[in-house]
Amino acid sequence: MAILGWFSVLPSSPNSSNQLPYLKLRNSSAPLLSSNNNLFSCTIFNSRSNRTVFACRFKLDTVAPEFVGVGENLPANYGEWFPKADPNDQRRAGILLHPTSLPGPYGIGDLGEEAFRFLDWLHESGCSVWQVLPLVPPGRKANEDGSPYSGQDANCGNTLIISLDELVKDGLLMKEELPKTIDADRVDFSVVAGIKDPLIAKAAERLISSEGELKSQLQDFRQDPNISGWLEDAAYFAAIDSSLSALTWYDWPEPLKNRHLAALEEIYQSKKEFINIFIAQQFLFQRQWQKVRNYARNKGICIMGDMPIYVGYHSADVWANRKQFLLNRNGFPLLVSGVPPDAFSDTGQLWGSPLYDWKAMEKDSFSWWVRRLRRAQNLYDEFRIDHFRGFAGYWAVPSEAKIAMVGSWK
Repeated sequence: MAILGWFSVLPSSPNSSNQLPYLKLRNSSAPLLSSNNNLFSCTIFNSRSNRTVFACRFKLDTVAPEFVGVGENLPANYGEWFPKADPNDQRRAGILLHPTSLPGPYGIGDLGEEAFRFLDWLHESGCSVWQVLPLVPPGRKANEDGSPYSGQDANCGNTLIISLDELVKDGLLMKEELPKTIDADRVDFSVVAGIKDPLIAKAAERLISSEGELKSQLQDFRQDPNISGWLEDAAYFAAIDSSLSALTWYDWPEPLKNRHLAALEEIYQSKKEFINIFIAQQFLFQRQWQKVRNYARNKGICIMGDMPIYVGYHSADVWANRKQFLLNRNGFPLLVSGVPPDAFSDTGQLWGSPLYDWKAMEKDSFSWWVRRLRRAQNLYDEFRIDHFRGFAGYWAVPSEAKIAMVGSWK
């Protein structure tokens, strides 16, 4: 056995947990003490611990570290490798339930009374984990239908789950402004957005124009270096996207597409109100979510989050960090994500997300991943990374391909 690569998330100093962690990808040929036959395994990132390691272990006779480098082809039978459970893991009981599936008065579950009732029920039933799907805002341009795996930003929160009733308690909405309740078995996201978006925007405007403790908390949120690093880009992206009819940022005017400083300054001046409201809405999401999370902690319940390993092309994540992805000079993906043919599909699955440029990321000390993992630690007690095997090997499909089976493992 040999360790081919591992990710380590550590505080930047042993005595400080407030600084950004190191994120390292290391190669090693040091032998493992264990001689079991599992091909790879991982640990879940846990924000309560001082050190978390993502480790991949491979059979030495299958993969030789000196022959397989970052971004290079893996053996043809790589797709047949399967993980083995760690026998030392302790069992826990929990429920997977996305907040949108909670009962809600306005056509969707939210972070109001029903979320706290659910936590009470988990506690009384002996459960210790509430697992949620990604809390990101779902895309609204390509018929995503509210899917948390088709998010438009990897770090922002879904403002549609902000509780209007909680905004009334904060004095940002009046009770008579609340809409009529909706009794629905399924969420109609377009209907919900039409009802809630204007009211949440109104609450954000009132917050911005207010004085007092809540306004001070908004300023602290906006100035937090762990937040501002992604929030400003997300706000600018949303401001531009709202003013154009283009399907993706690739079709934006060149100065905006390529983030020319003069073009961004013009957007700030012309869309300043939109940007400020966007940021205030994210603060309101954060405030309500942390209130729910703190209540869960007091009940002895860990909230387990979910992080898709890839992000959507039409997102601030890619637009603002083009060098971190495998794109051509014009910004279009060279390779995209997917999976090879399997029992579910004879031609594989073509996901279409842009792939990471791991060599470029390594030169940048994986700062993009550090920021994303730090954000996840800010939201969850622990979290899983969906399709995490992509850290060890990933299926790469040429962007012009119509089916995934023409890809290869890298």
